[in-house]
Amino acid sequence: MATPTLTRHTLPGALGPLLVDVRTSDRRAPRPAVVVVHGFKGFKDWGMFPPLAERVARAGFTAVTMNLSGSGVDEHGAFAYPERFGHNTFSAELDDLGRVLAALATGRLGLAPTLEVGLLGHSRGGAIAIHAAVADPRVRTLVTWAPLGSVARWVGRAAEWRSRGRLDIENSRTGQVLPLYTEALDDLEQNPAIGDITGSARRVQVPWLILHGTADDSVPVTEAQSLAEAAPEARLILLEGAGHTFGAVHPFAGMTPDLAVAFDETVKWFGRHL
Repeated sequence: MATPTLTRHTLPGALGPLLVDVRTSDRRAPRPAVVVVHGFKGFKDWGMFPPLAERVARAGFTAVTMNLSGSGVDEHGAFAYPERFGHNTFSAELDDLGRVLAALATGRLGLAPTLEVGLLGHSRGGAIAIHAAVADPRVRTLVTWAPLGSVARWVGRAAEWRSRGRLDIENSRTGQVLPLYTEALDDLEQNPAIGDITGSARRVQVPWLILHGTADDSVPVTEAQSLAEAAPEARLILLEGAGHTFGAVHPFAGMTPDLAVAFDETVKWFGRHL
């Protein structure tokens, strides 16, 4: 198979430019696409995502990664737009993902149009992918890594959030303190279905693989177990002793045993169902 090539694109996003990377070995013939959705404080070039996209593309798919428009991250991987981060919401992220799926369907990413899409969401991106898998018929299969299953961590701080008008979110990697304004809380209160991730899980009708580390200290493994219980047809793989990113760090320092399992199981899943 030909070696995948990388192209970079910009789409209008909900809160600003939506930076999109496309890796594929054939841009002329339609082929299934795997769209990767990063999590909170994540971005397309964080740690494991570029090698994951390369692996997916080498397996014969078009691999699409993005910086959600509210990520606040620029093309160099820096949190250069903290105000965008501050105004981000679940609804904005769903909007961004919908724009990428529409661009794939209409051939606006330098590719032949495709309506066969698999989603891979990590952490909060997993919750976004779950909602999209229910709402968008273009999604044929779903993989979630360490998926967020509850928004209690956010709404539990509502009183503090309202009184201060923001939460301060520290980026442990850079030391930056990023604002998170009350639009995110407004969004959850005004659109309760967005906060009901388990409710969406019950309605997922496409093949679904869930991978979660038992030592995840960012999203407890119980959240993945609750999602799997809500969707009995989903397959849950627990990685004993693995953390939130299966051992991956940023900058990427190489493969770990847990990450290798996640890569292998994910590529096999898409090969089977996409």
